[in-house]
Amino acid sequence: MSSPPPMIFSPVRRTAACRRAGRLQGTPNAARFVIDDIVEDMLERLAFLRHKPKRALVIGDWTGKLADALSDADVTEPEPGFDEERPYPFRGFDLIASVGTLDTVNDLPGALIHIRKALGPDGRAIASFVGAGSLPMLRRIMLAADGERPAARIHPLVDVRAGAQLLQRAGWADPVADSRALTVAYRSLDRLTADLRAQGLGNALASRAPPLGKAGLERARRAFAEAADEQGRVVETFEILTLSGRHP
Repeated sequence: MSSPPPMIFSPVRRTAACRRAGRLQGTPNAARFVIDDIVEDMLERLAFLRHKPKRALVIGDWTGKLADALSDADVTEPEPGFDEERPYPFRGFDLIASVGTLDTVNDLPGALIHIRKALGPDGRAIASFVGAGSLPMLRRIMLAADGERPAARIHPLVDVRAGAQLLQRAGWADPVADSRALTVAYRSLDRLTADLRAQGLGNALASRAPPLGKAGLERARRAFAEAADEQGRVVETFEILTLSGRHP
């Protein structure tokens, strides 16, 4: 019997972050550039498919754009918080699209296997989420804020090489892993962290880091100011990892 995967992420915190992002999206000027980029990229990839899907499963796209673009197909959209680490209750899809949800699952190989099993013969899948290389500036700022006792405030992320290996391990045919970078300029640390919360990209680690505290927050803001360019901006990077393939 195989041992269960380590509990790196908290399902409770993961769901709470998703619900908070849903509430924040109702406020004016809420950030949504990560999911907009993912959806736009997926639509471009789907445009090259020779055969249009008849049955599609779309997970995590709260913009509704993917479902709208697949209007000729029978589209299933699970409720927020859908558990991708368990066998899916539905099968036989021509297309499965997972939008920004797999970066905080504890059993990513298992989640990819469940996607493959939910596909019909020769069905295709695409999954995009924030990957390794993201938030390098915030990581530096948090290290400066914590001083000699650094805490885990940003969770680990998957890189392209590991993603390709996971697709092969999960039995996907024609596996492809690629990544691209989004860069966003910020003039304040508060706006950066607000954008993360609004997009559900906050810390979902099972082990909670200790509170930063007033002194730590001041060190973080000072580190942000020191990293700013002549225009007072800090350029942050969001690396988007995309995994794609088909049912063998």
